[in-house]
Order: sequence, then C-alpha cells, then structure tokens
Amino acid sequence: MLVGCGAVRVRRSRERDWAHHGASMFADLSVRELKAVRDYLHKLPELGLTDARSMPLTKNSILLIELHLPRKHDALKALDRGQAKPPREARVVVQFGNQEQPNVTEYVVSPLPLPHSHRVKTFKRNKFIPFESRPMTFVEYNHMRRILEKITTQARTLLFETSGGFSFTNCTDRCLTFTDISPRGLNVGERRSWVMLQKNVEGYFMHPIGFEVLVNHKDLDSEKWFVEKVWYNDQYFDSMEELVRKYEDGELVKIQLPEHDEEDLFSTYIPRGESNSASDIHGPKFVQPQGPRYHVDGNFIEYAGWSFAYRVRSSAGLQIFDLRFNGERIAYEVGLQEAIAFYSGDTPAAMQTKFIDSGWAMGTSTFELAPGIDCPEIATFVDLYHYYDTDKPVHYKNALCIFELNTGIPLRRHFNTNNMGGYNFYGGLENNVLVLRATSTVYNYDYIWDFIFYQNGVMESKVSATGYIHATFLTPNGLNYGTKVYNHVLGNLHTHLIHYKVDFDISGRENSFESIDLKYVNFTNPWSPNDHIVQSKLHRTQHATERTAAFRFGKKMPRYFHFYNANEKNKWGHHKGYRIQLNSHAHSVLPRGVKEEKGVTWSRYPLAVTRHKDSEASSTSMYNQNDPWDPVVSFEDYIRDNENLENQDLVAWVTVGFLHVPHSEDIPNTATPGNSVGFFLRPFNFFNEDPSLASKSTVIVRQDKAGNPVVQRWTPARVGHCVSDQPFSYNGTYALV
Repeated sequence: MLVGCGAVRVRRSRERDWAHHGASMFADLSVRELKAVRDYLHKLPELGLTDARSMPLTKNSILLIELHLPRKHDALKALDRGQAKPPREARVVVQFGNQEQPNVTEYVVSPLPLPHSHRVKTFKRNKFIPFESRPMTFVEYNHMRRILEKITTQARTLLFETSGGFSFTNCTDRCLTFTDISPRGLNVGERRSWVMLQKNVEGYFMHPIGFEVLVNHKDLDSEKWFVEKVWYNDQYFDSMEELVRKYEDGELVKIQLPEHDEEDLFSTYIPRGESNSASDIHGPKFVQPQGPRYHVDGNFIEYAGWSFAYRVRSSAGLQIFDLRFNGERIAYEVGLQEAIAFYSGDTPAAMQTKFIDSGWAMGTSTFELAPGIDCPEIATFVDLYHYYDTDKPVHYKNALCIFELNTGIPLRRHFNTNNMGGYNFYGGLENNVLVLRATSTVYNYDYIWDFIFYQNGVMESKVSATGYIHATFLTPNGLNYGTKVYNHVLGNLHTHLIHYKVDFDISGRENSFESIDLKYVNFTNPWSPNDHIVQSKLHRTQHATERTAAFRFGKKMPRYFHFYNANEKNKWGHHKGYRIQLNSHAHSVLPRGVKEEKGVTWSRYPLAVTRHKDSEASSTSMYNQNDPWDPVVSFEDYIRDNENLENQDLVAWVTVGFLHVPHSEDIPNTATPGNSVGFFLRPFNFFNEDPSLASKSTVIVRQDKAGNPVVQRWTPARVGHCVSDQPFSYNGTYALV
C-alpha cells in the first residue's frame, strides 16, 4: 500500500512499520523530558543539587542530561518484532564539588517522561571519575577571567605597549581576550592550564600577542589560584613580578605590534581583492520541481529504499540507528565518537595543545545553519535542544538539515557507439543522494558532519573541516612547527583524527569479518607453454579474533575490509556483505606509550573490530580530555580480551583524518576543499544486482531505423519551469567536419 505524504509516497510493510515504531527509542530527549529529569534530581535531598550557573565551585550541580540508549537486545525486540519499546531513560552527569572528596558521578534516570528512579552508571573496571577530569564550565571560566584581570592589571603597561594599544580590562573596542589549552597539566590529578592572550577582534584566533601564562586552578576556592609560569616573547619567567620588573628595567627584548587598523583586518570575511565573478547575479540554486522525495517523521527518515533513525548526542554528535535498505538492516548504529586535533609548536600553549573535542561537549555546539550556504534553501531544517552546563534546556534553531542533492555526476552512464557516426544506445542515471547534516563549532574549528545515502545502497560518512586555524606567536624556532601566515603569526601544524562506530547487522546479528587483498601468481601459459602468465589473484584472510582485526597505523593495509553474514547468501551463492572503504590520509598522533596517548588509544588503528557489548557503547569519554593519562574510557580495553569474531555481533571502529600544515591560503580561515575525509559502506554481494535499477530516473536513448533519437524515460518529460520548459533531448551522433 502506498500512502501519500505531500510529494512523497511511503511504502508500507511490516518491517517498515516496525522500524518506524522503534525510531523514537533513539530520539533525543524532549524539552519536557529534560526538565522532568532536572526537577526529579533537584528534589532528591541526598544529592544536594544547586544551580549550575551559581558562582561557587564548591557545589553539586548537573553538567549534562542526554538520552541513555536502551540495551540493543531490548531495542531489537521492538525493531524486529514490533514489541513494546523499553522505557526511555536519561544519562545525567553530576559534579559533586561540595563534599570532602569531590567527584563526578553519572546516573541513569527513568522512566521518562515521568521519572521516579535512578541508578549509578558505571564504567569498565568500575573506573572512578576524578573531579579534575571534568570539563570546564561557564562558572569556572568566570573565575578564570577574574584571575586574568588581576594578572593583566599587573602587566597593563607591558600588554598595552606590546599589543599596539589593547588591554584586558577598562577597554572599549580594543580589548584582549584569551584562549585556554588542554589537557590541563602533565599528570593525573592536575588542573593547570596554559592561557594565551589575543586581540579581541573578528577572528581573534589569528591575533596572539606573544604573552602566555600557566594558571593553577585546581583548588575549588578560586582565591587560591596562582600563576606558575609566564611566557613572553620566547622567554620564560617564574612570576608576573619577575616579567614586569625585567620589562620595566629594559632587560628583555620587547614586542611592539603595530597599531590596530580595522581596514587591514586580515582575519575578517569581508571581501577584498579583485573578483572575476559577476556580483549582480546569484550562482546556481537547488530546486525540487515537484517537492521533496524524502519523508521525515520525527527522527525517522525514509528515502529511495533507505530508512533510519537519527539523534545528535550532546556529548559527541550525530548518530544514526537501524539503518535499512528495502527493509533489511545493514547496521544497528553508525555514529560519531570523537574528534581530536593534536598540535605542535614552540610556545608552551602550542606544545601543550591536544584537543579532544568530546571533552568540550562538541555535540552541543550545533549552531544555526545558514540556508543557501550551510545547506540548500530547499532543505528541511530541524531544531535541536541540549542540556549542558545550564539550568534550562537550550534551543538551537535550524541546527540540523536534511536535503536531496544532485551530485552533478551520473550514478552510472554508458554511450555505446556503433562506430559509424551513431550509437546503439545511451543510458544514464542521475546521481541524487540524501544528505543528513549537522555542524560542530568547537572553539576555532568548524566540523561539517554528513551522512550521505546513495540510490545503489552505498552510504557515505564524511566530515569537512573549516573554521580558523589555531595560531600562536611566531618565534625564531617556530617555523619547525608550522608556517608564517601573517606578521608575528604562526599557523601551527596539527593532525585531525575522527573516530566512528559502525555496529553492523548484515542480515542479522551473526556476522564475520575478512580482509581481501591481491597476490601475484606466476604460472605456465596454458595456450603457449613456452611463456608464463603473471597476474593477480584474490587472497582472503579471515580475522577470527579481535587482535587480528586491529590494524595499526604504519602497517600495510589490505585493500578490502569485508563484513558478511556466513548464513545468508545472495542469488549467486555469495555471502551477503558490506565493506568499509576508507577515504582518509590519517596517521597516528603520538607514539604508543607516550602519556597523553593513553587517552586516545583508538587513534592507533584506522580500523579495529570488536564484539558488540552494551558496556562498550563509546570509544571515549568527555573526561579523557583533562585526564588522558589514566582515562575513564580506554579503547584498548575493548580488544585486550581478544574475543572470537566469527558469527558474532560485530562493531567496526573507524579512524579517519588528515595532517594540516597551515599555509597562506588558510587566511582568513580554512576552506573545505581537500579537507574532507570519511568512509563508505558499500554493498559487496548484499544484493543480487544494483538496487538503483529500481530508480525511475533512468534515461535510455536509442536510434530508430531512420537514425532519429528515441527517448525512453519513466519520469515527466519536462522537469519544470524553474529548471527548463524544454523536454529532455539527445542527439548522440558524431561526424567528420
């Protein structure tokens, strides 16, 4: 049965109805649910909760509320049998600062929307969450600003003369701002941050002034915070007093940046230079001549045989669940886990910068998307709600978009010449895809997250990096660690790595994994015995255990990563499967054994495969940023037990990324071309033939006996007045001239 939905027709089936029925299990918490969880916990006297935005650090408060996923076994009862959905639950992070031994505790609160119970959420090895590993909050930043006001007041003359007339306090349009660096220390239990000052202008990331200070802010009484070190113009000092005294006595080389000129603000987006493009007309735009061809119902999406549910996890970002094609599940979950950017540099802030973005709750930085730039105007825009470091849910308008896109290149085509100036046929199919998109602006960088769904059963996961580079003050030794991009400004080299989880369920939960490569064979030519044939032969390696399925960076990689169901075959007798194809230039960020590398052990592997466990829901945690030395979650634990992988519920953990050596063209900021990486999920004998054959957008042209083109198509001949009033035409002949 076909049910009308605007311009969309939705095909009904039992599997489709069950998928639709179960999608809400994965929906992000509503405003009502978020408030209900907050109110329930605030009423528990034993927790002693106060407002998150109240100024004391010695308080108990909620940091995060987000959906707690149901156990997979329970969710599949609803998805595969249509049974009742498990109760909705919330994951809550509570910071207990008002007690003798401060700590962070996670709770699971249920049932929603009317909660009446809670339990402590535990980690593998019952790992304790140290209070020092907590993310920075609005309140702690307020206290940081206060100590910086004291510090900069001591050095007001130095900073004013250094920066060309800027100051941190008592300023109007010539103010200084700051950037703090993570991880916050060098060992477990520390909380001390390098902070660098910048001119607070548009694109302030690009305007360091050559002043950095190490602040110890471990004590919950901010009056006891203190300065451990100061760095100024490539020199270290033990105190502000020492720096100021030597500056005033003329004992050091002073920095004197030029006076600020608004007309020469190199970090702005305001156009400059000569353009060869006409500015009085718009560029091409997308249209939907007869309306959208996808269907959205809450967090459930259908398009061209695909169906899936989605969420935007506040702690990490975009995820999809119950990914199916024509009702058959391919993956239970495909989701973003982590993004890191590890830097190098010559200043203390630069050499300390190892950003682990879930520690900044990158899923919450999903700001509004601009129609016509971030997404086409025709897109469906969706609002998001997050509860992080707040006392009320925060509404992010138009923070996710869904749209169909013509890629501008055919999905497939062939021109079959007759070698006599004509042709036997031309056949082609336009390549339309569905895009699910969100962004994360984590301080200076903007990540554009895409899941892309093709008509031929291929799904692409892609991230595009843009935003401002992380810049520091240029020193004589700085060019070993980056590129001079402006006067006194070094663009620091860094490596981006992105980690994803792919929980395969290929025709069921019992899957296996093999890699496929080529080997040369040399044998006697059977039709010319005096000669030899040298050619490639398929070489398959079964990976039966987790250790054998963990591929290290720096080692030779097989060509194909093949996940399949040994109990299900297609029409031609092949095991039904999918393969992962990487689109990446990634490499490891640190050698194994370096202290900070323990917090990102997943970064050792472009691909690792494990057995599914509900206790191994994510490869990282928001606490790894500020305690990478003894992390709450260590991915290496997932493969240490070396479990069997044959006919099991398998999870692939995928790492993609790239090295970024900044260059002049990163001014004003980084552009997306060449900075997109990801991976494809590609069917490998999953279907009997290309499923896009079902698309009615195919066009075939043949010649009749008189040589005239005969067009065969299954969609309207005329696209629509907004594209062209003329019907499709094609000649195809060729001749001497």
